Amino acid sequence: MVAEMASCGAACHLDDGDGDIPVSGNKDNLTESDNSSSENIETSTEESSEDEEEEDSEAYAEKDEKEEEDNEEADADESKNELIPGPEAEVANGKDGRDFKLCCEKCKAIQRSHGNELVTPRRISKGRLQVQLEAEGTYECTVTGLVFEASEQVLVRYSVLSWSKFGAFLQDSWKFAGPIFNVDTVNKDASVLKSIQFPHSVCLADPENEMTFRVLHMKDNRPLFEPTVDHSGSHVKWRVSSLSPVGPVIQTSQSVERHGVVLVYKQLGNDNNNYSFHIYLATNSASDIKDIAKQVRCYKNRYIQIEKPPTCKLEEGTYRLMSEPEGEIKPEDLKFTLAPTKIKGYFEAFFEQPPPFKLSLIEINTEETLWSATIREGDCVDNTKQKPTKRTNCGKRCSNHSEKESDCKRPRWQDKSDGVKTATTQDLSEKQLLQLAKLLGKEWKQVAIFLDLTSRELDDILAAEKDVTMQKLKMLVLWKSRSRRGEATASHLEESVKEVDDLSHEFHQTLKNMMGNQAAK
Repeated sequence: MVAEMASCGAACHLDDGDGDIPVSGNKDNLTESDNSSSENIETSTEESSEDEEEEDSEAYAEKDEKEEEDNEEADADESKNELIPGPEAEVANGKDGRDFKLCCEKCKAIQRSHGNELVTPRRISKGRLQVQLEAEGTYECTVTGLVFEASEQVLVRYSVLSWSKFGAFLQDSWKFAGPIFNVDTVNKDASVLKSIQFPHSVCLADPENEMTFRVLHMKDNRPLFEPTVDHSGSHVKWRVSSLSPVGPVIQTSQSVERHGVVLVYKQLGNDNNNYSFHIYLATNSASDIKDIAKQVRCYKNRYIQIEKPPTCKLEEGTYRLMSEPEGEIKPEDLKFTLAPTKIKGYFEAFFEQPPPFKLSLIEINTEETLWSATIREGDCVDNTKQKPTKRTNCGKRCSNHSEKESDCKRPRWQDKSDGVKTATTQDLSEKQLLQLAKLLGKEWKQVAIFLDLTSRELDDILAAEKDVTMQKLKMLVLWKSRSRRGEATASHLEESVKEVDDLSHEFHQTLKNMMGNQAAK
């Protein structure tokens, strides 16, 4: 094993705002992800749109942008690692986040943590971090868990990226193993970094699970699978060849257990008796967690993250969420997949009575309870200050989301009539869905993708039903079952599939007729 592997539990403190990151007073007392910050309960803002554009540009940065970045160095050096002391430095959830990344006990036993100097980076722009490594040595970022081995003094800039941008490169039995990062050195060659250790979310407790760690390295817009030096229960060590988007991957044909997280968000509204929650399953990876935070921010409604112990073990399979007292939970079963999609599936839980509620996550095949938490009345109080929002169009980020809730612009189905906004909120019936299913041709599988069904769900439908029309109907019914009440309307369906080029004019016209009939009612 690597002699100087990083300690497990790197904080995932990854909000997208500008400013400094607070100093952690205690190595073991850092924050959960700042998904619970006020940023996560914003509707779309100019900041979040800029963040997405920046992330895209970081992933495939052009060489001529290097000069512009270097011009920032003087200002950055004046205030590098300038940290805000005192309570003002605390993030919205009030603590730092190292406990958010705890490994299982068996994985702790096969890791090492010796001699790494902890460094807290400065946030220089939306989602972008910078840290000054003062001399030769090994340094661990308290925010991302990255470990840099430097041969001399160097200024390093880096950001967390989304695997959804690189998933197409993971063919055959390759799967992502942890977050993917864009890393760069300022005014120095990449070779000044001898190695980088990437945090991973793979559980290594079972010695019989044979797998090969590699690092996906995007070089000249081409994917390279480069060998690793070593790995521990928490990190994968890679010898730096050059710098660009890089992240750990594994090759295995077996189902692999992951260190996972369960993230709970409560919907906010004017009705104090509204107890509606979204519960997400994800790997314990900064890339996954950041994708979920962005997804939640893009919703029309506001949400706060409820802080509960999130960690559990997950592998690809089907899970069920149970509650005490019994609430309305959709879908009944949720398939957890490692497919690198940007839009994540979730459970929605609704309660008519006030807390407490006990939530439990059950693995269907073993009926084992993998995670449980009790939500109390105090957890549902919004103590954050909402930032002023600006009207922007985040259609680029949300246009493929089947839920209208994720459209950050005014929904098309809202209309003005005599100065009053109206909306059609009646969900499509199964008879109407059957009528629409009959109008779909070979493009129905494309429709399924735009409605956020996974390829595995499509395979299940094809295996369970031989009649093609019924396959199309089941696909639409599955979409409806995942949608919230009032959000499986003809308008929502039309908006979700508007970018499917092969849909017939008759299909669109039938949807418009259904919208007209609903409006008339």
